[in-house]
Amino acid sequence: MKIVVVGAGAMGSLYGALLSTVAGTEVWLLDVWAEHVEAINRDGVIMEEPDGIHSYRNVRAVTNAKEIGEADLAVIFVKSTLTKKAMEESKAVFGEKTLVLSLQNGLGNIEQMASVVNEGNILAGTTAHGATMLGPGKIRHAGRGKTILGEPDGCRTGRVQETAALFEKAGLETEISENVIGLIWDKLLVNVGINALTVITRLQNGKLLEHPEIIALLEAAVKEAAAVAAASGIKLGFADPVAHAKEVCAATSQNKSSMLQDVLNGRKTEIDRINGVIVREGEKYGVPAPVNFALTNLVKFIEGEAK
Repeated sequence: MKIVVVGAGAMGSLYGALLSTVAGTEVWLLDVWAEHVEAINRDGVIMEEPDGIHSYRNVRAVTNAKEIGEADLAVIFVKSTLTKKAMEESKAVFGEKTLVLSLQNGLGNIEQMASVVNEGNILAGTTAHGATMLGPGKIRHAGRGKTILGEPDGCRTGRVQETAALFEKAGLETEISENVIGLIWDKLLVNVGINALTVITRLQNGKLLEHPEIIALLEAAVKEAAAVAAASGIKLGFADPVAHAKEVCAATSQNKSSMLQDVLNGRKTEIDRINGVIVREGEKYGVPAPVNFALTNLVKFIEGEAK
């Protein structure tokens, strides 16, 4: 089975490395960072885990999709702001039967993917794993969690079950959901509560919970987002999304959020697809989101200063 991970940042490298341990898989990492690609081809993906450092050598990396050819499964891990561009530049890996799975943050990824590939070939999902990029070819697995997959229309299909079984064989705890869009919103609400605050404070996820004034902002941001979700008709998977966001904070306590990593490395963040989308959707439904508005603009300011 040929698997291509489009976007081999910390999370893409994590999933690619683990999937490469499954017998019968041919795993490729596709990324624009040439130094990272060269390091992987030379030394494999070097992953720092709590029990030590592991090297995953049964994986290949390239910067050009044409070197790979058509895949059976393409897992999309690029930033949500780059989804359409990355899909267009990766057309060579998408065949008529290629299954395309988004495990990205933010909203709107499925729609952007559908502008390039057949919408019927798209699966969606979420991941609660945490990973940090340490350098070219090197990552830290900073927190474990579930991978949840599903069809966007809620059907329970054989291809979802097969994909979930593949992930389980790779050591990725995986569940199937008939409400994956709701779960994408669940993940969005977690990111709404954590990511912007880590950028502003420069704290690791778990450290946010040590400061009452930061906890109050996390709670307010998530409550606003939950109100917007309700107005949008979204069925969330958690009765208490604030408590869930705090649980994820604790579970990934040593992790630097992807947004903080972006700012520290001078990259554009996904703030418009996370806190910013709550503001825009709130305006659409008449639900105010002043905390998310403030967090969005603070991160945009910090992002601009970091360039």
